[in-house]
Amino acid sequence: MIYLPTTLELELNVTDEQFWTLCHKHTDLRFERSAKGDLIIMPPTGGLTSHRNSDITFQLELWSRKTKLGKAFDSSGGFKLPNGANRSPDAAWIKIERWNNLTPEEKEKFLPLCPDFVVELRSPNDSLQQIQMKMAEYRANGAQLGWLIDPKRKVVEVYRPGIDVEVLQNPTTVSGEDVLPGFQLDLTEIWGG
Repeated sequence: MIYLPTTLELELNVTDEQFWTLCHKHTDLRFERSAKGDLIIMPPTGGLTSHRNSDITFQLELWSRKTKLGKAFDSSGGFKLPNGANRSPDAAWIKIERWNNLTPEEKEKFLPLCPDFVVELRSPNDSLQQIQMKMAEYRANGAQLGWLIDPKRKVVEVYRPGIDVEVLQNPTTVSGEDVLPGFQLDLTEIWGG
C-alpha cells in the first residue's frame, strides 16, 4: 500500500489507452492527466469530504432526473477535455443534446468533452491555487458554469465564461442560473458537515 498525503504529479507521458488501462487497474486511486500529459495521482478523501461530495452529487442528480435536461456525473466520471487533459470533477453535468450526440463507445470511456457545469469541492489537503487553476481550465475548455466550493473558508467561487470569478461569502444556496434552470444547491450540509 502506498500512502499519498497530497496530490502527486508525475511526468509520465502515456497514451489515452494506457491512461484508461491504468485507471481501471488501480480503481482504489483517482487519476487525472494534465494537458501536458503529466499524471496526477489523488488520494481518496476523508469521510467528511466524501459525505459533502455525496450531498452535492445527490442534489444535482435529483434535479437532473426531474428536469431531464441533461446527465449528471459523480467524482468518478472522467472527461477528456479539448486541450487533451483528463479530468474528474467532483460533480459535473452535460446537456442532453451533447450526451445524445456521443456514440455508445464514447459513453463507455472518458467522455470526449468538457462538461457544461462542473463542481470542485476543496478537501483539507487540496491546494487552493491548484483547484483554481483547474477551474480556469474547465472554463477555458467550454464549461458554462463552475463552482469551487471551499468549506474551510465557507466560500463559493463562481466561474463563468468571459467574466471575472465571483466570490460568494457563506451563501446558504447557490444558483444554477441559465445553465441549470431552477437548480439551487443547498449548502447547509456542506457548511455544517
